[in-house]
This record gives sequence, C-alpha cells and structure tokens, in this order.
Amino acid sequence: MNDKQQKASAYWKENVSYLFILLTIWFAVSFGAGILFKEALDTIQIGGFKLGFWFAQQGSIYVFVILIFVYIKLMNKLDKKYGYDE
Repeated sequence: MNDKQQKASAYWKENVSYLFILLTIWFAVSFGAGILFKEALDTIQIGGFKLGFWFAQQGSIYVFVILIFVYIKLMNKLDKKYGYDE
C-alpha cells in the first residue's frame, strides 16, 4: 500500500469514527430522550410542554441540526489535517 492509499484509509477511518459518534449522540437524544427516558423527563417543563414530549417533537431535530454543524467543523479540520482542503 502506498502513502496516498494509507493517507486515504486513515482519513476514511477517522471520518467513519466521527459519523459513528455523532449518530450515536443523535440516537441517544431522539430515541433515549424521546422514548426511553420520556417519563423521567416529563417531570420537567419547557414553555409549558413536558420535556420528554419536547424532545420527541422538536428537541431531536434541533440536536440533529447542531450535529450537522459540528460535523462540518470536524470535517474541515480533518480535510486540513490530511491535505484535502482547497
């Protein structure tokens, strides 16, 4: 394996690890907060709505949008690290 292939392989491994971590966070927020821990979160209210309901309806979407921006920042750093930036 030449240097270019090793670099691309390392880049891809790091990219997949970022994806796994970010999707795990999103799953924990959407499934965990919206379904599994709904009863416990419903004891807290935000804007008149129970927190478990809020996460199920809107919170997971907000977290997903934030994770998109985090992924963009991580990928920009990764591109610079491996010399794939323009």
